[in-house]
Amino acid sequence: MRRLGNLVLSSLLGGALLVGGGIVGGSAQAAGHPGGHGHRHGWTWKQTVIDADQGFRGLDAVDRRTAWVTGGSATEGAPGRVFRTADGGRTWQDVSPPHTEGLLFRDVEARSAREAVILAIGPGDASRIYRTTDGGASWATAFVNDDPAAFYDCLAFYPGGRHGLALSDPVDGKFRILSTDDAGRSWQVLPDDGMPAAPTEAGFAASGDCLVTVGRTAYFGSGGGASRVFRSDDLGHTWTATDSTIPAGDAAGVFALAFRTPRDGVAVGGDFADPTDGVDAVAVTRDGRTWRSGGDLQHLAEDAAYLPTRGHPLLVTGESGEVRGTSLSLDGGHSWRHLSTDGYHALDCTADGSCWAAGANGRVARLELGRN
Repeated sequence: MRRLGNLVLSSLLGGALLVGGGIVGGSAQAAGHPGGHGHRHGWTWKQTVIDADQGFRGLDAVDRRTAWVTGGSATEGAPGRVFRTADGGRTWQDVSPPHTEGLLFRDVEARSAREAVILAIGPGDASRIYRTTDGGASWATAFVNDDPAAFYDCLAFYPGGRHGLALSDPVDGKFRILSTDDAGRSWQVLPDDGMPAAPTEAGFAASGDCLVTVGRTAYFGSGGGASRVFRSDDLGHTWTATDSTIPAGDAAGVFALAFRTPRDGVAVGGDFADPTDGVDAVAVTRDGRTWRSGGDLQHLAEDAAYLPTRGHPLLVTGESGEVRGTSLSLDGGHSWRHLSTDGYHALDCTADGSCWAAGANGRVARLELGRN
């Protein structure tokens, strides 16, 4: 299929990616249903169900106390929702924009408990960007896509929060980049002269991390007819593309990226059509330009994050239907320990020592690190 963003909505993936249980809703604030899950190596996910009807794929953790999650409903035509915690996950407040029926919120970028930018994905005007500066009490519509050929997958901001980019699947054979230089208040489509051709590729709106920034460098991943990593060092105007070593396929390729420095990072992915096949699902780079295969996993990897501890351990997580898992690497992605059969769509770690995850059935979690 030409557009992997659409694959996320197709019958092949839709059931796996947007599985939901009974509806929990109506209240402005949800305390959730906490539960702990003990696992090997002393690592524990402390899980809460916020709204079982939502599949959460957007996640941004600001610090130990503050995090935002965004989702889409498992009920056709029902609203996509946005939740925020400011007390370390003990309670979550529904801060969704109004009139979001049928929208799929797949990415959120937050600067604080008050300021955040969110992305809804989909063809045509289903792709939208909203911005809040008052903790979700009100939202401004910053961008509505008016090109039926575009389908936006993810967004990211550079350090400082002024400059940001959003990624669309290819239009006329090239990925499209949307840019802001006013902290997300307004967005403009960049010229595609500096974008390599990608006639058979598209992006995955799997975890909100198909596009990332580190320093002044931006990266995004692709799948479909090829599985590549694209890099820009000039705020998204020109890009180079390199083979990722992760196998390509109709539902396969790079799902997310994470970087410890502008040169040192990983790309993760897999195949939604075969989620138990984690062979070659990780690629690593030490120069930000060339990629080689990392260690194999027992599950696909929808997101990755470096832990804020000495040695920078690397965590990956993923879920597709009943196939879920979280794994840890102590050597930069070259080998992996399977930590848990709990898996999530999105993952984020903060500088002050917290890690958060979000997934299907309205689940959010905090990672507690044991002594060993």
